[in-house]
Amino acid sequence: MKNLKKNILLTAVVAASPLAAIAAEVSGNISMTSDYRFRGISQTDTQLAVQGGFDFAFDNGIYVGTWGSNVDFANSLELDYYVGYAGDLSETVSFDVGYIYYDYPGTDDTVRTLSGDAEDDYAEIYASVSVSDFTFGVAYSDDYYLETGEFYYIYGDYSFALPHDVSLDLHYGYNDFEFSSTDSNAKDAEQAFLSDGEDSYSDYSIGVSKEFAGVGVSLTWVDTDLDKSECFGTNWCDSTVVFAISKDL
Repeated sequence: MKNLKKNILLTAVVAASPLAAIAAEVSGNISMTSDYRFRGISQTDTQLAVQGGFDFAFDNGIYVGTWGSNVDFANSLELDYYVGYAGDLSETVSFDVGYIYYDYPGTDDTVRTLSGDAEDDYAEIYASVSVSDFTFGVAYSDDYYLETGEFYYIYGDYSFALPHDVSLDLHYGYNDFEFSSTDSNAKDAEQAFLSDGEDSYSDYSIGVSKEFAGVGVSLTWVDTDLDKSECFGTNWCDSTVVFAISKDL
């Protein structure tokens, strides 16, 4: 399954590559953040993360790209590969659909769990619609991290401008792990992500951002509705303030 997922992505990239010499916009970014929070949960044990990526966007709306960050697990590296299609439906309405593969290179193909070996790499499909400053999106995985079964993520974002070119960004996300006590992977699912028997949680954030001489600066309050017993006995899901600086390349 893992090789099949990678082959699908490579096929998409190869198919698009002849267009690169005709009409492709290449962009990149690099950033440093005080904590890598993914859907409210720290991926770096609440420590610093250095991140960056590259994108190829074609005139027909197709894009491909990769993004990476240090993490506190899986040999300390995450690399994401994605391919998608985005466009405008009107002056105020746009859409984005795609496929993303979360890779943790340098690790074994399988990870030992309570009920056997499981892969840490996984994939999602995603879609979003933006209307003016509001975005509604969904993501779905048929086999989430450590093969813990189906996963759904539903979120809403809203951004609006404050004086002095400051942006205020609001986010809410709902994470739903679709497994039942009869699933063969149910015990794994409880241990792999949410402990104490939880099968869903919410994450939310409020942030402000501004650009100074081409460098983006943001300060974001991030939290979840999980307590310590539901988050592996750690503070990874606790409320925190994340500071980040970024630069487009």
